Amino acid sequence: MSHLPSFFDRVRLGRHTLSNRFMVAPMTRVSATAAGVPTSQMANYYEAFAKGGFAAIITEGLYTDSIASVCNPNQPGLVTRAQVKGWQSVIRRVKQHPTVFVAQLMHAGALSQVLRQTLAPSAILPVGKPSASSGGFNAFRMPKAMTQEDIQTAIDGYVRAARHAVEAGFDGVEIHGANGYLPDQFITPYTNQRTDHYGGSVANRFRFTAEIMAAVRAAVPTGFLVGLRLSEGKVNNLSYRWEEGSDMAKALFSEVRKAAPDYLHIAAEGGGWERECQYADGSSSTGIARQLLDCPVIANGGLHNPDLATRLLNTGQADLLAIGRYAIANPDFPQKVAHGVALLPFQPGMIKPSVSLANTRRYFLSRSVS
Repeated sequence: MSHLPSFFDRVRLGRHTLSNRFMVAPMTRVSATAAGVPTSQMANYYEAFAKGGFAAIITEGLYTDSIASVCNPNQPGLVTRAQVKGWQSVIRRVKQHPTVFVAQLMHAGALSQVLRQTLAPSAILPVGKPSASSGGFNAFRMPKAMTQEDIQTAIDGYVRAARHAVEAGFDGVEIHGANGYLPDQFITPYTNQRTDHYGGSVANRFRFTAEIMAAVRAAVPTGFLVGLRLSEGKVNNLSYRWEEGSDMAKALFSEVRKAAPDYLHIAAEGGGWERECQYADGSSSTGIARQLLDCPVIANGGLHNPDLATRLLNTGQADLLAIGRYAIANPDFPQKVAHGVALLPFQPGMIKPSVSLANTRRYFLSRSVS
């Protein structure tokens, strides 16, 4: 009889051996200081996940430069010395427990809610409106189309942030190429109408992300994780799906394979894995990725449901399971699952930051990072 995967199998992730398949998904908490420095509150909740048995934790999105990457008020960064020192304090707490800690590197591009002048692949106004709860502007700005110099500046920001992640003590970085942020703006046809070598074909539209990954890989030590997160839906357009369906997944993941991430993480927060990752032909984005790639595939979206999570593992559609809102409600989620303890339901108020968002907006405007 063949062995069926268990939630508590030991799983390789780069040079690390994880004690189970549960990871904390990156979630926007906007609870850093106005200057993007991690707080003791942040140390408390990240340590709670580690203490609660999660084998790996991915941070919320950390901005990569003070020029054009900042997304939200009270968003943490990996740019300044104070931010690096703040993360060192968080990591000391987290690393008291056996977990892998990964920094998610994020560039907002056209979706910044604090910058008056934003950058994007093309000068196209984003669809939708910013989240009212974020505390930023109530409408997106018209972005400026990025020049080659702008593109290189953005890549350089990822590289510096990755080096800062090494210095702070993280085990790796995740390039946030999902949810409508800058790398995803290059990948998505309606936000990328360039006619140069960053536009047109899938390979060209993925080029920016591939260049980020290559530059980051060259800048960090051997064995330092460099992962990638992708999605179809966007925070400002949750219903968006690739028109080509599974054909797009195959074409895109073929390009991802060339970039050789240490893992691929496919986000599905908008409506859960079943709605966002399955195609009409019966395949799934995570399943296709697992067939095409030589690295672990992380699934996301409603996987606190044990039946769904078990199905994905047993049918070879995922290696690891990223838990989001139910991790906030249950920082000890893996321990509860292991002992059959009922989970607390997630309530929206659990994610509400306790610091003033208006203060941060004033900070960034006064610093003229637009």
